Amino acid sequence: MGTGTTSGPPRQRHTEDLLAAVSMTSAQLAQAVGRFDGDTLAMVTAAIRTAERAFEELDTCYDVIDDASATGQAITARLSALLAAEDEQSIGPELDALDAVSARVRGTDQARELLHRVLGREEAAERALPAVRRLTGADLPALPSAYADEAGFDDLMALAAREEELAPRLRAAHAERLREVAAHLVHVVEKVAAVGFADEAFARESAHEARRAHALWVRCLAERRRDLG
Repeated sequence: MGTGTTSGPPRQRHTEDLLAAVSMTSAQLAQAVGRFDGDTLAMVTAAIRTAERAFEELDTCYDVIDDASATGQAITARLSALLAAEDEQSIGPELDALDAVSARVRGTDQARELLHRVLGREEAAERALPAVRRLTGADLPALPSAYADEAGFDDLMALAAREEELAPRLRAAHAERLREVAAHLVHVVEKVAAVGFADEAFARESAHEARRAHALWVRCLAERRRDLG
């Protein structure tokens, strides 16, 4: 839900009308109260109705967050399956869907802030969120290589024999690297989905790290193909 235009859907226009009215009431409280001409009941009734509308709009905002959390969890499950199947082509669209979900939540930020202000309270503080861990290629298991042996080799036959000897370790290292990056990517998306993308900084950092992790996973996949065919 956004607050940027009055040409949007009815629920959006409802929010904009409410925020405009609330802004006027907050700025011109004395004049507004005066217009009730001493009718305390009418004044209280009007205040209650305004508060009810504000709470209804807040509920709508939080419905968006709850829906984003559920959608994010579904995306997490699909990503986990796609990474396990090494379905390289289908992962990017899931990350695009994740960005779209996050953007919908961002569209409620201004409305939530203003409505909480109108109701005379601060928005409940989110629990402290951990920093988004950044994963790089340096954090992954090293790939064994005959070329890294300090002893060196006198001829190509000896080098080929050493590479054959290292082949099981190389396969295991490639598999572990792919597992670690996939697990990290899923973990990042899972954590931001759990809080419904409601914290802007956390959602932004998570989306950025998810993209970086995807790029690292693609690189690891290409390295495995290069080394193992």
